[in-house]
Amino acid sequence: MSSLDINQIKEYLPHRYPLLLVDRVLNWESGKSITAIKNVTANEEFFNGHFPHKPVMPGVLMIEAMAQAAALLSFLTLGQKPDDNMVVYFLGIDNARFKRPVEPGDQLRMEVDIVKVARGVWKYKARASVDGQLAVEADLMCTMRVLDNSQRPASQTPAEFA
Repeated sequence: MSSLDINQIKEYLPHRYPLLLVDRVLNWESGKSITAIKNVTANEEFFNGHFPHKPVMPGVLMIEAMAQAAALLSFLTLGQKPDDNMVVYFLGIDNARFKRPVEPGDQLRMEVDIVKVARGVWKYKARASVDGQLAVEADLMCTMRVLDNSQRPASQTPAEFA
């Protein structure tokens, strides 16, 4: 078990601001579990519209943060870093329950356990809490696929935008 800082996380996840939702990995155990955090700040772009009078982190972003922690756990378990030829697809979200709002200043602590890996499908049990209070929980499923060249988007150069 070891921790990862934001620079190490960026080696495993393709997400960047404003959609990178894991700030630190506190610990992880290969093939088992990961504990990660998202520091929720008033500067988050989504708070401008959700909701200006009472800022609340959107539930879909809480699920996404847990999914990013799950993806990190999978890559760490496999001992590989993704490249431009690999994509992770969400296959399902079951039993999602939201228990408390997440607001600016909160620290979302995510705990994700691998439940099963079979035929390329990863299943996880995910929970996120704030100050020891459960905020959201869900069962997540994903798969990883290597793209062949026919599926990869063509590179765009600045000249194409002229």
